[in-house]
Amino acid sequence: MEFPGEQKGDLENSVQESMAHVQTDSEEHASVGKRNIEEEFAGTPLAQACSLWTTDAKGAVRLRIEEGCPEEPVTVHQMFKASVEKYGNMYAIASKKDNKWEKITFLEYYQFCRRAAKSFIKLGLERFHGVAILGFNSAEWFFSAVGTIMAGGTMTGIYVTNSPEACQYVASDCKANIIVVENQKQLDKILQIRDRLPHLKAIVQYSGHPLQKISNLYSWEDFMELGLDVSEKELDDIIDSQRANQCCVLIYTSGTTGKPKGVMLSHDNITWTANHARRVGDMQPADIKQESLVSYLPLSHIAAQIYDLWTGIQWGELVYFAQPDALKGSLITTLREVSPSSHMGVPRVWEKMMEKIKQAISECGYVKKKMVTWAMSVSLEVNQKCPQKDDERPFLFTLADSLVLQRLRAELGLSCCQKFFSGAAPIGSETVQFFLSLNIRLFEAYGMSESTGPHFLSGPKAYKLPSCGKVVPGCRYKMVNIDSDEIGEICFWGRNIFMGFLNMEDKTREALDEDGWLHSGDLGKIDEEGFLYITGRIKELIITAGGENIPPLPVEEAVKKELPIISNAMLIGDKRKFLSMLLTLKCCSDTETMEPTEELSVEAVELCRQLGSQATTVCDIIGGKDKEVYRTIQEGINRVNAAAASNAQRIQKWTILRKDFSVSGGELGPTMKLCRPVVLEMYQKVIESLYQE
Repeated sequence: MEFPGEQKGDLENSVQESMAHVQTDSEEHASVGKRNIEEEFAGTPLAQACSLWTTDAKGAVRLRIEEGCPEEPVTVHQMFKASVEKYGNMYAIASKKDNKWEKITFLEYYQFCRRAAKSFIKLGLERFHGVAILGFNSAEWFFSAVGTIMAGGTMTGIYVTNSPEACQYVASDCKANIIVVENQKQLDKILQIRDRLPHLKAIVQYSGHPLQKISNLYSWEDFMELGLDVSEKELDDIIDSQRANQCCVLIYTSGTTGKPKGVMLSHDNITWTANHARRVGDMQPADIKQESLVSYLPLSHIAAQIYDLWTGIQWGELVYFAQPDALKGSLITTLREVSPSSHMGVPRVWEKMMEKIKQAISECGYVKKKMVTWAMSVSLEVNQKCPQKDDERPFLFTLADSLVLQRLRAELGLSCCQKFFSGAAPIGSETVQFFLSLNIRLFEAYGMSESTGPHFLSGPKAYKLPSCGKVVPGCRYKMVNIDSDEIGEICFWGRNIFMGFLNMEDKTREALDEDGWLHSGDLGKIDEEGFLYITGRIKELIITAGGENIPPLPVEEAVKKELPIISNAMLIGDKRKFLSMLLTLKCCSDTETMEPTEELSVEAVELCRQLGSQATTVCDIIGGKDKEVYRTIQEGINRVNAAAASNAQRIQKWTILRKDFSVSGGELGPTMKLCRPVVLEMYQKVIESLYQE
């Protein structure tokens, strides 16, 4: 897909001027094809290892090569090189500059990564030491990530929402020699902690020019020039010394239950998962049909990194970079321009899309609103009866889709999208049902950083609501400690299972049992067809004072389903005599800070009007001021309680908080997952008031 006035190679001229030394295609082919790909891969040696896990960055592990996944292990560089052989002249990544999309090919992409690798070597990057990347998704983020691995370092992303202290913990733990930052805002964080990072040798800023002259601080252009005198042989020698069972990527957990843990991922973890995860999701290799996607979710999280970066290289996908304010509202504008063939969102992103559509529908005239409501009800009914995409659909459905729903999907920028994925946190049934009414099936992925992302995945041929799909081909699972309801802990096995937690032997032994199975800590059950259903998390289990075990997730989900005005619900009751619940209302967010405001969302105001309430802000409701809203919430809670398995599982008290949960507030993690320990601490006084006699 090309845009008017666009020319091949514009990116190196405008985004990074110093990258003008790109070789011609024929020279590239000569460089890439020095050795026959098949010869290079055949019998690739592995580093000596006697264990399935290690906590040493320099360590190696035994790979879980077995009958179900016998593929030859390859390094990240070998995977990239093979892709360049197949897709070299196809466009790989696109960035927007001066209101125009500028693209580079896989050949150019590969060369830019080599340039970055040489510059890292010049700056003194040591083997198995870190390069930390702190910034929004961009071509430079990709070049830095791959360049780090080529140069023999370990790549780690840092969340842009991290405080200086949180940045310091990650950079120190991974022994970062170089930190790559996006802009002045992120640079300021690193400058505050620079003196506490003994391994740090340089900082590189990839967007704009540094405002101050500081030793060992480089602009992106200057950085890319640094390694020009590093020989091809020096880089190739480092690349050739790498082994598929050694560490190349660190993913840091969010740290909601203690210190963040550095999840060590090997070359084989990355390349094998990138190769296999697409099979269930039906992502096509570029020589059959080039897939396109928009990169906007945090690349420091495994879900986005696998989906955007590594799968993109493996299968020749075209990755467009969204604007840094994507989650503040510009994402849909980008999607409309790009019309990707696949799209992934965390549940909160899909929820925000849903709210935006509902708002637009509420502003329609009577006739149009009736048409949309009719079409959505037809689509929902048919999609529930015919879950498989190739099931025969009635004429009425085809009519509703072509007349109404296609236009709604086009408004979202999803008119050409064939695959829709949701991951990183459980998605609510209301959201899934809403998108089914738009004829959009959300394929849910389930996995962990420790499983290099997806271990179970829904797809066109593995779809059943409300499951997370089936196990990824080549992976295995088992259930342990199964109770009378056939619910047990889910355990993982496969080539995607991590090497261990960096410098944390105790935590590694907790996660991996003696046989090497990864214990997820999640509770679920498997049906007779092999579909997985998540029911909760062991650490989140509420054990009441009476000794009853209650998973909070199903109860919270039931409350939100009964009460569309509720944004977040958190069940309380651990070691307590009864259950209570914290509730937040659906509110608007500040477009700049993304902080939730006190102003109710359009949907919430509309719901209030239907109840006869004139409330427009949270203050109009809380403290029992709005009796109609309180009565409606209590009725919804009563309906949830009526379905409870026992009296102990009934919600006895609840309260509405003044402010909705948010990432900036700390109640939600970077992927919008509820941080329960944080909420418990923040609202301790509110919670205690619920339990006062």
